[in-house]
This record gives sequence, structure tokens and C-alpha cells, in this order.
Amino acid sequence: MQKIANETHFSETSFITKRNQTDGSFKVRIFTPFTEVPFAGHPTLGTAFIIKHFIETMDCQQVFLDLKVGKIPVTFEKKKGGEETLWMQQKTPLFGKIFSAKLFEELLSLQIEDFDLSFPIQQVSTGLPFVIVPLKTLDAVKRARINQNVLTRVTKETQAGILVFCMQTYQKKNSLNVRVFVDVFGIPEDPATGSGNGCLAAYLVRHKYFGSSNIDISVEQGFEIHRPSILYLKAGKKIRDIEISVGGKVILVAKGELF
Repeated sequence: MQKIANETHFSETSFITKRNQTDGSFKVRIFTPFTEVPFAGHPTLGTAFIIKHFIETMDCQQVFLDLKVGKIPVTFEKKKGGEETLWMQQKTPLFGKIFSAKLFEELLSLQIEDFDLSFPIQQVSTGLPFVIVPLKTLDAVKRARINQNVLTRVTKETQAGILVFCMQTYQKKNSLNVRVFVDVFGIPEDPATGSGNGCLAAYLVRHKYFGSSNIDISVEQGFEIHRPSILYLKAGKKIRDIEISVGGKVILVAKGELF
């Protein structure tokens, strides 16, 4: 599986290995070109789409993927025009270390003035860890570049992807612009990251970034590398936990056979 994932060289490649006859869930493993990961957002949605449209014999509104991080439910929401949005509910977030802006100034090749210091630079995980970095402007997001020399130092502290974001966007309909650097998993920059945006959703709720403990927003990602993607984030604070759902549309672009 690792060799196939490296050969296709997509950000992630998923493999459906079996179906659990007891609860109907599907055992799935996910690989980047570099390593196996316990969870990733976009292959979760894409795999659920394939299961519904090519494997299930009856129409279904929800499937469960049994990943290394646990069972993830994916729900299918159909709108009037027949357009389908897939929603995955992510695991309860874990909030980790807060990092200094000085360290990430060096890592991202930016200036201290580029950071929104009203909010922390913090690691969050809903199954796969990401360090969430708030920036002030779209210009700062565009200029962000990973300094590989500093990355080695950061990787000693955390095996996490780096997600930078700001409120300025390319499209007015979106609430945030996002970039995600995942060198630690062999992906220099990801055009769309469901797992990372789930961590972002938890961060936005925890720190009341929009002044509320609930969010329902759209996020743009991948514009800087000419692979634009739109993700939908819903999250809210419950009594003890933060409940997170990340949504998106799935488009079948190719089929193939391995010999």
C-alpha cells in the first residue's frame, strides 16, 4: 500500500480493506507518499463517496469508516438541485502546546508584524496534529514559505502539519483563507486539508475567533498553488467537548486499474 501511495503521489491514497459484518463499517487505511497516517479529511470524504456510489447496493445517507483513529461517520446531504455535500464528524479535539511567534517568524520566513498576536499559535489534533497559526493579511499568507533549516528544529518539538490562516480572502463569500504545509508527512503544500481544517474549527471555537462558541463558515484553500478548494466548517461548544463537522463536495475525475 505504501508503494502504491508513493507511485500515485497524491497527498493521500486510501485503501478499503474489508467490511465489518457486525456494524457495517468499512476498514480503511490511509497513506501519504511518505507514511501511513491515522486520519485525513479528504480521503475520508472521497472514500465515503466511493462506498456509497460504487459499493453499497442500497441508497444510504451515512457510512462509517473504521480508521486508525477510530470510527468516523460521513453523512450525505442533498440539496434541491441534486448537489451533494459530504459531512464528516471529527473526533474530540486535543489542544496542545502554544508556540512563540518568534519561532514561527523564522519557520515561515515572515515578520513579527505579520502575525495576529491576539490569538495563540497552538497545536490542535482531532486525530492528526496541526499547529494553527493566525496571520493578519492575505499578503502574509501568500508570502509564507517554510524554512527547511528551521523546520528540522520545529519537527523535534512536534510532528505536526502547519496551518496558516487569515480573514482576508480571494472570494468574498468565504470567511477565511488557509494554507497548509505538511512536510512532516511528505507533502510540501496540500491544496485541501479536511483534518487540518477540523483542527482549525476547534481552534476558532475555543478562542472565540469570531466572538462566538459556534461557527458555520466556508474556507478557501489551495488558491496559492492554483488548486482552489472550498471546505465547510461547522463547530460548537457542548457541555464538555467541541463538536466538529467538516464538509465538502466530491467529484469523480478518473477511474483506473492496477496490473
